[in-house]
Amino acid sequence: MRIENSFIPVRGVGETTERRLWENGVTHWEEFDGSVVGDTLADRIETFIDEGWDHLERGDVSTFAEALPAASRWRLYENVREETAFLDIETTGLSADRNDVTTVSIHRGDETKTFVQGRDLTARRLEAELEESALLVTFNGQRFDVPFLETCYDIDVTVPHVDLMYPCKKVGLDGGLKAIEREVGIGRDMPDLSGRDAVRLWHEYESGDDAALERLVEYNRADTENMKPLLETVAGRLHESVFETACRDA
Repeated sequence: MRIENSFIPVRGVGETTERRLWENGVTHWEEFDGSVVGDTLADRIETFIDEGWDHLERGDVSTFAEALPAASRWRLYENVREETAFLDIETTGLSADRNDVTTVSIHRGDETKTFVQGRDLTARRLEAELEESALLVTFNGQRFDVPFLETCYDIDVTVPHVDLMYPCKKVGLDGGLKAIEREVGIGRDMPDLSGRDAVRLWHEYESGDDAALERLVEYNRADTENMKPLLETVAGRLHESVFETACRDA
């Protein structure tokens, strides 16, 4: 599913109206037929489509992200797949006011980068990575990762953001990232670690154990790399239940 299949970013169009459009054969912006809705709403949708093409030509999905509900922002992914940054952080605790970020991993395209406190983890590096990204994907990052980075590094994260936790809930996948990975069959090559383990490994590294940092980085990188197949799995399920079902009913 792509943004061009979506009408719910338009003011006044909810899931019911969008489904009615799809069931009447209007499954893409190019197929829009104003007769399916009232004149006022038709004008609004036509304006949205005209402006939407301009945004997509620039590779800018921020307008759509602002208009879509959190659980529907997965629809942005196919339009900016190669410019999507999957991000995860490790910290020394749960409070951005009292604790520090230890590592940040970003997976984009076929490359994963990890930045480490005291080495290359700086506000400038984070801002540069985010500027190169059209879409940010996290798991529980809306409440944790992004506020932590903004507080600790005094940056403003404005990249359109998909917090995977919300579309996962929409398809009945609850719990933490690793539990959901197991449920959908995404494996890891390393033993399962927890946030508490990540704190311990950082303190062991500070005490001189370089191997502990290597393991922490491996753990952090696995979180970002596994988010990509998870998003694709969840997006596939949502595409089937939201879009294809409506098209079959047409």
